[in-house]
Amino acid sequence: MASAYDREDGLAPPQPHGGGPADAYDPNYVPDSVKTFVVHLYRHIRDKNVYEINQMYEGGFQRLSDRLFRDSPWPSAEAVAPYCDGDHVFLLLYRELWYRHAYARLSPLTASHRSESWNNYCDLFAVVLHGVVNMQLPNQWLWDMVDEFVYQFQSFCQYRAKLKNKTEDELQQLKQFDKAWNVYGVLNYLQALVEKSMIAQILEREKEGLEQFTATDGYDYHGGSNVLKVLGYYSMIGLLRIHCLLGDYHTGLKCLAPINLNQQGVYTIVIGSHISTIYHYGFANLMMRRYVDATKEFNKILLYILKYKQYHQKSPQYDQILKKNEQMYALLAISLSLCPQNRLIDENVSTQLKEKYNDKMTKMQRFDDEAYAAYDELFSYACPKFITPSPPVLDQPLTNYNQDAYRLQLKLFLYEVKQQQLLSGIRSYLKLYSAITITKLAQYMEMDEATLRSILLTYKHKMHAVDSNGKIVSSADFDFYINEDVIHAVESKSAKRHGDYFLRQILKFEETIAELEKVQLD
Repeated sequence: MASAYDREDGLAPPQPHGGGPADAYDPNYVPDSVKTFVVHLYRHIRDKNVYEINQMYEGGFQRLSDRLFRDSPWPSAEAVAPYCDGDHVFLLLYRELWYRHAYARLSPLTASHRSESWNNYCDLFAVVLHGVVNMQLPNQWLWDMVDEFVYQFQSFCQYRAKLKNKTEDELQQLKQFDKAWNVYGVLNYLQALVEKSMIAQILEREKEGLEQFTATDGYDYHGGSNVLKVLGYYSMIGLLRIHCLLGDYHTGLKCLAPINLNQQGVYTIVIGSHISTIYHYGFANLMMRRYVDATKEFNKILLYILKYKQYHQKSPQYDQILKKNEQMYALLAISLSLCPQNRLIDENVSTQLKEKYNDKMTKMQRFDDEAYAAYDELFSYACPKFITPSPPVLDQPLTNYNQDAYRLQLKLFLYEVKQQQLLSGIRSYLKLYSAITITKLAQYMEMDEATLRSILLTYKHKMHAVDSNGKIVSSADFDFYINEDVIHAVESKSAKRHGDYFLRQILKFEETIAELEKVQLD
């Protein structure tokens, strides 16, 4: 079903303004199609018509951007103000779209543009936090708002850390706009949205049947607004992402704690939100040696993408979905190489993983120079783009330090890999023997008994982690204990899932019966 905007826009011919170079851009020129877009979007927002808003946001805005503003900005907010009664909140939303389009299509962006976008977010979030916002917006737009806010912060940190080739004018702009995208400001806004929305309390009451937040997808069907609550919800995911970029994985997971990932939630409604949540959650767990949690969540989201990615081929986020998909396969390869948990992996995901990384996973089991190179390569490809949040010292000589945070995290990760260098060999032998003396195992591994005991203790330590509740849990797929210099291995057995077995057999019988019914007897 086409929206009202789609029907009217379909009759409007392309305007000659679009597609030209950015230097020919006139911020005060508003094509007829844009006037129509603004008028209808403003009306639908006032009417709280979420369906029509979403149609215009996901469809109309993208089509106009492709037709008229492929490499030039949209008209300025001041130019379109007459077509929305100069509404302050609507113009803040319009500017949010304006800067997002500029970040996606225009390059390079100046520090001035970045600062202006920061100021617009500050004004928009201030209205949400301190004003009375009486509108309903689609979850996709609200997620994109938080996602773009974090992305622009990350982009600014990377931009200001590349000092080597900056002109004197660019350096002066950095000094002039030194308050923009301050890490404390970014964290404070997201945390304020979480607290003001009382989303943690809402999700807690929902467990007791006193709220319907997830059941209604976060929308308010009693004439209220969903904006603050849903922004607060998505801000928890934004905080997880920022803390991962800063290397503070414990705090990031703590911020996400109110969301139960074992159940369907508002985060699963928007594909970008779903993937971002699990990617950062899995990466944080991987870095904290919670390999089981990381493996489980990577497996679930990769299976989901495998089944449903064809339905998102026309989505503007499709390329990003595919990129995150590949990165999570690389992270899953790392997790399984450090802590084999093949019983947790779906057969379809396992097949894809072997096609992509079987050779590298074989190398990583050896823990030699080639293994380190494989770990280095996969980590560098799949990790987030870490940031240094502190502003640069603008003294001569100017250097680039945008890679410093990444190098530090890579160093810490490879140090962890090095500590586990001989654990793979220990595991291989203990999987073969149910009982073996320390003396014999030391001979097999060509080391003295004292060193072997130290490695066995290291294995115990590295295969255990502290979960989110502070409880020490094992990540290994088997355990062992030592009694009178004899190592006894105890392999954990996965619980048999009788229900799945019977369902598979029922389906097979149904297929057989269907085939038999097609057979015509003479």
